Amino acid sequence: MSVINYAKKVIDFKIVYYGPGLAGKTANLHYIHKCLPNDHRGEMISLATGDDRTIYFDFLPVLALTVRGFDTRFQLYTVPGQVQYNMTRRLVLRGVDGLVFVADSQFERLRENIESLRNLDANLREYECTLDEIPYVLQYNKRDLPNVAPVEYLEYVLNRRAKRVPFFEATALEGKGVFDTLNTVSRMALASEFGGGREGRNEAS
Repeated sequence: MSVINYAKKVIDFKIVYYGPGLAGKTANLHYIHKCLPNDHRGEMISLATGDDRTIYFDFLPVLALTVRGFDTRFQLYTVPGQVQYNMTRRLVLRGVDGLVFVADSQFERLRENIESLRNLDANLREYECTLDEIPYVLQYNKRDLPNVAPVEYLEYVLNRRAKRVPFFEATALEGKGVFDTLNTVSRMALASEFGGGREGRNEAS
């Protein structure tokens, strides 16, 4: 849930990018960080292995707007895609306010997408939470590649809940769909908080 700092008049929202390894989670954050003006972004922290796969998280506080006299900030995280880092995935999900599931559109990655989505469900249950309770969008990334599955098929496989969630086609390395995804999940998180869906956690200082 969001963290409200009454002393500094700031509300922090935590947005987590989830998905299989090399699907484009980190590419999203790198593009966002590159495009934002200096006074609207924080330092990006990235811990990676030698092959550039994220093994911990990327953190990017984004100054957004003022709501009811409070500045809102969105802290963007990614989780590691590799299964051996599931404990880290679970820890990063703690206190999440919005989720972006980044799917790799290539046919050969469909199984990994499904497994990662199931893993997300399982990790949320550890916090007695479900995807139905959290602002959540899907991003079908790598749409520029020749061997991608049709969006209709990805929707059938990955967006089958009773209430379908918004989805975006993307090519994160080029920035296509990146800000559409971020803007939508951010608006959903704000609506969930200020629309009476949840109460934020207070922080005195």
